[in-house]
Amino acid sequence: MNTILTITGSDSTGGSGLQADIRTITELGGIATSAVTCITIQNTLGIQEFHDIPASVVEAQIEAIVNDVEPSTVKIGMIRNAAILSVVVTALRKYNPHHVVYDPVVFSSNGDMLMESHLLALIRGQLLPLCDLVIMRRNEAAMILGNKEHKQILLLDEEPSHGFGNTISAAIAFYLSQGDELKEAKQKAMDYARAMASHSEHAGSRSKELYHDFLQAVAAYHKQRSDVAFYADYLNVSSRYLSQVTARIASQSPKSLIEQQLIEGIERDIRTTAATLQEIAYDYGFSSQAHFTKFFKRLKGMAPSDYRKHIS
Repeated sequence: MNTILTITGSDSTGGSGLQADIRTITELGGIATSAVTCITIQNTLGIQEFHDIPASVVEAQIEAIVNDVEPSTVKIGMIRNAAILSVVVTALRKYNPHHVVYDPVVFSSNGDMLMESHLLALIRGQLLPLCDLVIMRRNEAAMILGNKEHKQILLLDEEPSHGFGNTISAAIAFYLSQGDELKEAKQKAMDYARAMASHSEHAGSRSKELYHDFLQAVAAYHKQRSDVAFYADYLNVSSRYLSQVTARIASQSPKSLIEQQLIEGIERDIRTTAATLQEIAYDYGFSSQAHFTKFFKRLKGMAPSDYRKHIS
């Protein structure tokens, strides 16, 4: 059985990247080996950080695998800088695998560009000529190809699920490694990817549930606590993840949602109670009336005393 080498980045959700390649190849019955180009910090809401592996380490990974098991097919994914590109191109020229499938990772699922912009020209000139097949999303084709042509291209439209193109490219690499012609390998891979997408379950995101729990917590505790860290600890998540969730669902930060709850309560008490502004300030946890006035004016554009006069 022929071995496949995947050279790409890590996706800790398992939906794409190295993890998805290994899963696809293994499920189809192949043997997967790997060289990691980049480690991402990400979840189902998106990528927060990239940590590119040093080019010398990528080179050593490739060399260790190629010298030992001689993979017949290479599948390439995320390459984010020129140093790693040079290592990959040099290895392909030196070891000359039977098949090379390239699935460029230009944009994230959220639309963020994932590689250095000047790298595209280097890819066109150095990597594409070494590839048997290049798999691209239709909106990326012009950026990747420029005014050049390639002998074999598979264009994808909108992906029905995260990692759909990743699954296709890994599956094509597998079928090529089994001796299938390119046309047959593409058709089999498309059929496999569609079948997997129809019943696959991505890593479950708790974002909607967490957002609801956050709003409930703010409603219960906003008079006592207005710091984001308190609510993150209360919900047993990081402040960073809480911020991702509120940004994705409400396009607001946790702090702004807390302040929104505070100001709505303050306005209501000013309108409907006879409590003094000082009493309201202390009831909502402000250390001084001056702090209370500053907060109210920042959000409402007027002092609380002027607001009370305005509504009376």
